[in-house]
Amino acid sequence: MIMKGKNIVKAVAVVSVLIMVLAALFIAAFPHENKTTLTVFHAGSLSIPLQEAEKEFEAAHPGVDVQLEAAGSVNTIQKVTELNKSCDVLASADYSLIKSMMMDEGYADWYIQFAVNRMVIAYTNQSIGHEGINDTNWYSVMQNKSVKFGFSSPNDDPCGYRSMMVTVLASDYYGNPHLFRNLIGNHTDITVQKNGTASTVTVPADDSLNPDEHIMIRPKETDLMAALEANEIDYLFIYQSVAVQHASSGVRFLSLPPQIDLSDTEYAQNYSTVKVQKANGDISTGKPIVYGITIPKNAENRELSVEFVAFLIGEEGHKILEDAGQPPIVPAVASSIAALPEALRGQVVQG
Repeated sequence: MIMKGKNIVKAVAVVSVLIMVLAALFIAAFPHENKTTLTVFHAGSLSIPLQEAEKEFEAAHPGVDVQLEAAGSVNTIQKVTELNKSCDVLASADYSLIKSMMMDEGYADWYIQFAVNRMVIAYTNQSIGHEGINDTNWYSVMQNKSVKFGFSSPNDDPCGYRSMMVTVLASDYYGNPHLFRNLIGNHTDITVQKNGTASTVTVPADDSLNPDEHIMIRPKETDLMAALEANEIDYLFIYQSVAVQHASSGVRFLSLPPQIDLSDTEYAQNYSTVKVQKANGDISTGKPIVYGITIPKNAENRELSVEFVAFLIGEEGHKILEDAGQPPIVPAVASSIAALPEALRGQVVQG
């Protein structure tokens, strides 16, 4: 009987250990089981500042798990409008997409303009011709037959159609009527038609862009940064904030004149002379780069969503954006203060 008792004790001990191990494994596999999930769909260029916002917001809200999902802004919005996915907060690199794709179609009631950016050309010290590139000869350097450069899909990502706009504006600014054709038209099936002072770029479907060996095109601009860092491309049309965020890995950038970099409201009229018609027929008109944020109507955690937006457009969010090389708009600008959740109205001005 004594031996049986010992065996029972051992068996109980083994079972107890197994239960604890299984419990630990379960907790490790499902660490957020008891947390409220806040889902944020966002433009790829916001990845780094939003990762920092995620850390700080979760630290202040221990019961919340912020889940970030990056894509090109058009695809980001289509997840809600076409794929019927729900998210609590949506941030676009082009605020006007929220108006045209969400508000006009009944998926959102408002947007807030909260940050700005500018287009630059990123490169590394391994890029062909980088030693002599400047803001007057960059297009000539990039036309070198040995050079390969990249931009994101104009169909899916604002940075992509803004790359087209910059190139068309550069053609006029530098007095070089063949600049767009030599840089992009001769190497893809993207075309431009000029009518007086106005220009329209026509972009075929992604599977018909047909870039040759001189150009790399990916769905969103941040997909191309790894290619630049790996010396698979020499140059990249990108937002300044993204270039700044990758400076530690050797990425440098060339600032462009404000007349063409889509950053300055003084040149808004000039920017607007360029339109990009995407494969689905939608047209984007040149304008200063302004980011927008909203809470879709299908948000599952509306109260928490409001808190996150308030955090991002408040002082803590301003610091995060500034540290990431992306200037915040202070105060943020709302499409309609009356349409905003009451808790946000004191942080914005009417647009």
